[in-house]
Amino acid sequence: MPYKMNPELGGGSKTRALLAEYAARQEEVCRRNDVIDPELYTEYGVNRGLRDMNGNGVLTGLTNISLIKSFETKDGKKVPCEGELWYRGYRVETLIGQLGPEECGFGRVAYLLLMGELPTDEQLREFRETIHKCRTLPRNFTRDVIMKAPSEDIMNSMTRSILTLAAYDKSIKDTGTVNSLRQCMQLIGQFPLLAVYGYNAHNHYNRGESMFIHHPVESLGTAENLLLMMRPDKKYTRTEAKVLDTALILHMEHGGGNNSTFTTRVVTSSGSDTYSTIAAAMCSLKGPKHGGANIKVMEMIADLKKHVRDYADLDELSAYLSKLLEKDAFDRKGLIYGMGHAVYSLSDPRERVFKSYVQELAAEKGRQKDLQLYENIELLAPKLIAEKRKIYKGVSPNVDFYSGFVYEMLGIPLELYTAMFAVARIVGWSAHRIEELICMDKIIRPAYKSVMKERE
Repeated sequence: MPYKMNPELGGGSKTRALLAEYAARQEEVCRRNDVIDPELYTEYGVNRGLRDMNGNGVLTGLTNISLIKSFETKDGKKVPCEGELWYRGYRVETLIGQLGPEECGFGRVAYLLLMGELPTDEQLREFRETIHKCRTLPRNFTRDVIMKAPSEDIMNSMTRSILTLAAYDKSIKDTGTVNSLRQCMQLIGQFPLLAVYGYNAHNHYNRGESMFIHHPVESLGTAENLLLMMRPDKKYTRTEAKVLDTALILHMEHGGGNNSTFTTRVVTSSGSDTYSTIAAAMCSLKGPKHGGANIKVMEMIADLKKHVRDYADLDELSAYLSKLLEKDAFDRKGLIYGMGHAVYSLSDPRERVFKSYVQELAAEKGRQKDLQLYENIELLAPKLIAEKRKIYKGVSPNVDFYSGFVYEMLGIPLELYTAMFAVARIVGWSAHRIEELICMDKIIRPAYKSVMKERE
């Protein structure tokens, strides 16, 4: 008997239920016709996930924006080394270390990544003033766009807002370098507003909590304005601002091969506009295998606390972590979230830099016991993973391992965790969009080999 689609077009609950039921029945058909023999990937030398058999990314382009180092050559052999992250020729540790104890460096590092060189004092002043002028939205935009359809998925809310902002841009069809740079700077300034206002709308309309909209202050940087806009009393400590600023700097850029940045370059290469390009990057970033990883860490820790009584008991903690790896705990995926990285081997330099600030904030917040739990996991997990998995490179904590803990201590809602990543990474995306526009004039189009069988 042929399936008859319900004529209801409004997307109501009845239609969704019918579609869900239909999709459930058709899933097996899709699986039967879409499955590909895994051995064919080896036979045809397909680099699945654009990585070779050793997990190294397939070279698809060149960049002058950043460098990630995880291996070095010794006696003609490639061996793992302590991870390094460089922005425009400077190690990220150096850039952060040269800031004053209370100085927030978001603007300075953003200028470096966008323009390719460190700013003079006058250039930095002008850049900060320019970014602040961008910290505004079109008239009634907050009411008519952000509040009109509040969503608990803040990344979706932000993406919708980004695409809607294109309707307010009279130069939308101009994809030249000058106009794209102008649009990128505008979005760098607007991202904190899209994130916080999107959450506030969700918190009010979906949860029934109080609504407040704080406007950013010109004399403050991105981290300070984020804290100010998120808190009803607008108050924050210098330590809180410094830690959040450091987190944003560490998340700003990570090479051209990460999923969302590669998406930026792919969409840019097609000739698309800035808003569409950044919206595509947002859709990539929100995935739990990418920007949403810190949320998985927090969910894992919450489950751990239900099953581990003594955080200092390494045997009890080790038993739980072993269950994770054996797919017998939490989400049964066999993963210890926050451990390991697609590129880094012995260490993630972002995690090394971040940890000292985590310790400072934990002391201020009285969260030393929780910090001990994280440090004990950091101690045990690499050893357990090495015992139970085939590892071609070292395993160490990545930046997501501690970032969720930091956001929790800062009182940042869970729904905003990935959005905080986006507020930082928009800088890196912008830099790569400009570099792609300047250096390339060819659409990115990798090949897929067809293994389809002909039918009569």
